[in-house]
Amino acid sequence: MAEEDDASKTEEPTEKKLSKAKDEGQVSQSQEIKSWSSFFSAAVFVIFLGPLFAESIIKPISFFISDGYQISVDRHNLSVLFERLLTDMGLRVLPLLVIFMITAVLAGVMQTGLIWAPKKIQPKFENISLKKGIKKIISTRSVMELVKTIFKMTIVGAIAFGVIIPIFYDLEVIPSYDVFHILELMYDIAVIMLVGVTAFMTVIAVIDYAYQKYTFLKQMRMTKQEVKDEHKQAEGDPQIKAKIRQLRMERARQRMMASVPTADVIVTNPTHYACALEYKQDMMSAPKLVAKGMDNLALRIRSLAEENEVPIVENPPLARALYASVEIDEEIPAEHYAAVAEVIGYVMRLKGQIN
Repeated sequence: MAEEDDASKTEEPTEKKLSKAKDEGQVSQSQEIKSWSSFFSAAVFVIFLGPLFAESIIKPISFFISDGYQISVDRHNLSVLFERLLTDMGLRVLPLLVIFMITAVLAGVMQTGLIWAPKKIQPKFENISLKKGIKKIISTRSVMELVKTIFKMTIVGAIAFGVIIPIFYDLEVIPSYDVFHILELMYDIAVIMLVGVTAFMTVIAVIDYAYQKYTFLKQMRMTKQEVKDEHKQAEGDPQIKAKIRQLRMERARQRMMASVPTADVIVTNPTHYACALEYKQDMMSAPKLVAKGMDNLALRIRSLAEENEVPIVENPPLARALYASVEIDEEIPAEHYAAVAEVIGYVMRLKGQIN
C-alpha cells in the first residue's frame, strides 16, 4: 500500500504544503553541512590563530616544563596547581568551543531559516513502539547513513595515514627535538590534516545537501487529488463563491433600483428593456445611465418609475442600444448624444423647463 501511495504522488509539492511542513518542523537539512562548518572553522582557526592560541596554552604549562623540579609534590600544593592549570586552560579553550557551537547553529539556520515548531518537540506516545523502532534501525535511510559514516571514516583515516606516514621516517630523531620543535611539527601535521579533511568534507557536504533536498521534496510530493483539493481550498468552495456572487449582484441591484426615483427619464422598449437616465445640466457633461433591466427587471423599473412620477419614454432602438453598450453609472457615449438629447429635451418640455 505504501508503494502504491508513493507511486500516485507524481506532483511537485506546493508552497502551501512546504510552508505547513516547515511550521511542523519538517525541513530538508544536511547534518554534513554542520560537520563541514565545524571542520572549516577549525581549519581557519588553526591556520590563522593557531600559533597565538598555542602560545597562550603554553604559558600556563611552561612552569611545569622549565622548572618542574621546583614544584612541591605535596598533595595540597599539587591540587592547587592543577586546579589553577585547568582553570587557565579552560578559559582559553572555552571561546573556541563557543565558536564551534555557534558555527554549527548558523549552518543549520542558513539551511532552513529560523523555525518555531513546538509540535516537533511534543512527545508522541504512538511512536513508542518496538516495531517502529526496529523499522527505523533497518530502514533504507539508516543503512545509507551507516554506509556514509563508514565511507567518511575510511577517507579521513586514509588522509591521516597519508600525513603521518612520512613522520615515521624521522621517528628516530624526533626524541632529540626540543619541545617547541615538536610543537611546530604537530602544528604542521594538524594544518595538513585539517585542510585535507575539510576539502573532503566540502565534497561530502555538497553531495549530501543535494541528496537530502531531493529526498525531502520526493517525500513531500502530492497526488493529483491533493493538489486539486488544495486549489479548491485556496479558491474557495464553488457553491459558496456562487452564493457570494449572488449576494453581490443582489446588493448591486438594490443600489441600482434605489437610483430609479432620482432619474430624469426611463427609456423603454416598451416591455423588454428599461434604461433610467439622469442628467443634471449644471453638474454633468453628459447624461448618465443609473439603472437598466430586461424583462421582469424592466417591469420593476417601470413600476417604480410610475410610483415616483418619473417620465417614461418609449424608444425601442435607443433602449436596446443603451442596455447593450452602457454600464451602470457610466455616461452616455457620443454616438447616442443626439437620440438621448431628443428624449431629454422632450422630458424637459413636459416639465416646462424649456419652451
